[in-house]
Amino acid sequence: MGLAVDSRPGVYEDSAVFISQAHAQVAPAPAATESPFGNLGTMLPLVLMFVVLYFVMIRPQMKRQKEHKTMVDALAKGDEIVTSGGLLGKITKIGESFIGIEIANGVEIQVQRSAVVQVLPKGTVK
Repeated sequence: MGLAVDSRPGVYEDSAVFISQAHAQVAPAPAATESPFGNLGTMLPLVLMFVVLYFVMIRPQMKRQKEHKTMVDALAKGDEIVTSGGLLGKITKIGESFIGIEIANGVEIQVQRSAVVQVLPKGTVK
């Protein structure tokens, strides 16, 4: 079974076996669906996700920050508090950004006002 040689050098009659012609296929056009909301229909899921995120995460966090600021602004001398480090004590001095806390008899420390986590009822710290 020999290959027949064409008149051109290096070209064989059976070369069509190895190389086939490739034809591009045209993809069918997607069916056009008309949304009753127009372009808003594509943006609706994104808008809904933002609204849910706002009510689930952002709004409660803003409310907690506001409550904490109100509590810190209302601190007075003699209040018994808990700091973010877990120290319990009685306020002895109040400055603009720092407060003095007596944590034991004769032991007073200074902490930032924002470090106060909770105001305890009077008589809790002995």
